[in-house]
Amino acid sequence: MQNDGPDKLYTIAEGYVPKTVLKNKNRAKTWFYGYNEKYDLVVISKTGEIGDVMNINGVHIALPPAPKDLPDGKNRWVREELPKELSRIQSIFQWNDMPKGFKANWVDYIEAEFDRREDGHWFKNNGVPTYITGGHYMYLQWTSIDVGYPDFREANRIFFIFWEACKADPRCFGMAYLKIRRSGFSFMGSSECVNTGTLAKDSRVGILSKTGADAKKMFTDKVVPIANRLPFFFKPIQDGMDKPKTELAFRIPASKITKKNMYDVESEEIFGLDTTIDWKNTDDNSYDGEKLILLVHDESGKWIKPNNILNNWRVTKTCLRLGSRIIGKCLMGSTSNALAKGGSNFKKLYEDSDPSVRNANGQTKSGMYSLFIPMEYNMEHGRVHRPVWSSRVPHS
Repeated sequence: MQNDGPDKLYTIAEGYVPKTVLKNKNRAKTWFYGYNEKYDLVVISKTGEIGDVMNINGVHIALPPAPKDLPDGKNRWVREELPKELSRIQSIFQWNDMPKGFKANWVDYIEAEFDRREDGHWFKNNGVPTYITGGHYMYLQWTSIDVGYPDFREANRIFFIFWEACKADPRCFGMAYLKIRRSGFSFMGSSECVNTGTLAKDSRVGILSKTGADAKKMFTDKVVPIANRLPFFFKPIQDGMDKPKTELAFRIPASKITKKNMYDVESEEIFGLDTTIDWKNTDDNSYDGEKLILLVHDESGKWIKPNNILNNWRVTKTCLRLGSRIIGKCLMGSTSNALAKGGSNFKKLYEDSDPSVRNANGQTKSGMYSLFIPMEYNMEHGRVHRPVWSSRVPHS
């Protein structure tokens, strides 16, 4: 489906990959997650096959193919409640004590949730097969925000697909997102902090905002509650308090439960994640010398003198690489202050992130890729020619 209108969110690049190439490589399952230099394509499919190629702000992104037998279901996004039997289990240790028959009944459900978290999820929305990434699935299904659980929004789907491409592309340091107020970026960024922090080993996730107080509030009011409300099978054991103020530390990983290990989890050696999520005060040198797998940069268009987002990015960019290899990503999003109040610096950073302008290494001047989604696509009950509907908007 192609998004119509002068301000397209995306287009479907029909014929971008020759049909014979597409057919042969799909049959052999030789499309690999990451950047494909031959076809100038970022593959976010993890199945070895690709379907539609989306062009979002000049970045060609290959999605997984739609399932041929995708059921209609409820024809819109509907969050599924955690089964009551599993909601009573608070930790992997409590799961270990459950009878073998109980485990056998629920292991397929738990495995399916891990698969959706990793590979993404397909559903029919207003009759259209619709793909959401694993990160978007975790946001919609398992991230409780200030109004309950999030609605499905097409703008957020594009955001997460573009972000997945930034993560998959080894040339890219992350994403510079120019947004409107109340678009949900702080919650989406917080969800991504938790999703990344509960998967990675020996890693660090960082948070910055326009002030240290704002970064702390994002951590205590969003990140920590989201982590605490995860179902037990996604929740690592954390060190320290259940409501920390400065650092969320995961010392033991949430082990994936499979048919092979469901009966003897207790006998397996459990290794610590040794991964932390924390925040820093706003300063040009915040996180200087640290190594980060993810940096969520909230309200970066509102840094007021003497702090300078351009100076900070020069510092934090080095936290995301090891030599010439990019080992971490930055998720940067903001509305923009007036030019004299930090907006001009963010404007330059955003313009330096244009994917159509690259150096000899294939990187933009900033290293990030820019994304702008027009206001009307983020407003509730906004324009109705968008391709799919929010779950709370009645069908026409």
